[in-house]
Amino acid sequence: MTFSTKTAMLAVPGDITTLTGGYIYDRLLLEELRVAGREMSLIQLPEGFPFPTPQAMDQALAQLQALNHDTPVIIDGLAFGALTTAGVARIAAPIVALVHHPLALESGLPTDQQQHLWQTERDNLRHARQILVPSPHTRAILIDKYDVPADRIHVALPGIKQRPKDESSAKDAPALILSVGILHPRKGHDVLIDALARIADLDWRAEIVGNPWEKGHSAALQNRIGSHNLSRRVRLAGRVTSEELDSLYRRATIFALATRYEGYGIVFNEALVHGLPIVSCRTGAVPDTVPAVAGLLVERDDPSAFADALRALLTDHERRSAMAVAAKEKGCALATWADTARIAGVALDAAVGGAA
Repeated sequence: MTFSTKTAMLAVPGDITTLTGGYIYDRLLLEELRVAGREMSLIQLPEGFPFPTPQAMDQALAQLQALNHDTPVIIDGLAFGALTTAGVARIAAPIVALVHHPLALESGLPTDQQQHLWQTERDNLRHARQILVPSPHTRAILIDKYDVPADRIHVALPGIKQRPKDESSAKDAPALILSVGILHPRKGHDVLIDALARIADLDWRAEIVGNPWEKGHSAALQNRIGSHNLSRRVRLAGRVTSEELDSLYRRATIFALATRYEGYGIVFNEALVHGLPIVSCRTGAVPDTVPAVAGLLVERDDPSAFADALRALLTDHERRSAMAVAAKEKGCALATWADTARIAGVALDAAVGGAA
């Protein structure tokens, strides 16, 4: 394969093995670019973004400003959108900004922080030669709200690892409702717990899997579970091994995520390839990611509506089975990580020949 530039870099804040959708995207993209023949180097920026200490900010900028002017670098948006614009302007390497979702759209931000992140990310994107996004939804936001020229944006959908065609697994009894997402307010696990309390008359159990992320949030969720007398039916599993997570997907009956916003949502792809009907919210990129034939979407922050959707699938076996078949069919048609890397490679080559 011939590239305009064979050598490139990926800059990520903190540990790239962190279990969030964004870090998983970064890690698998890096691996696939290497498989495709790119000589990719990983630059580990300091932790703490998008709210770094002054020392972390200085260190990150020093690392990026030291890069060669003819070697492109993909900078993860968790850091790129928060760097000082004056510092970004002094980065000589051709920049490809990887925007999982705009930082200002994170849930629960004070208005001043939200405005600061919007302004900083908007200004920084003017210094990026090319931009990678995981969904058409994020592309539309950058064009409409961040004044990014459409011809500089590349939509590189997250890939998925397909399941063996002959794989079969018995479903748990009672029905297992699986939710996967970091323990952060944006993921809406509080809404899910309130919804589960409304269907306590049905036979089910639930697993909420995800890294503890925001201080105190895990304890608040556990208290919420206890206040609804659901401690024997709902497990706040936290971080689990990849083997245990795969087992949960195979044994689950329904995938449920009451998210308040997603720039894409890799976990929905996992649910689809495992043939799981999905219950989620009509927000962000979710309507574009979850096929209508395979999922029920309700308005966010509405536990009653979320409960109704769960009840509909739990009590209507025929409907649930049809949606499971549709989910599996849609999952089989999803892009691979090689497809994701191919599009990222186009952005890297374009960055070398273009100008911000």
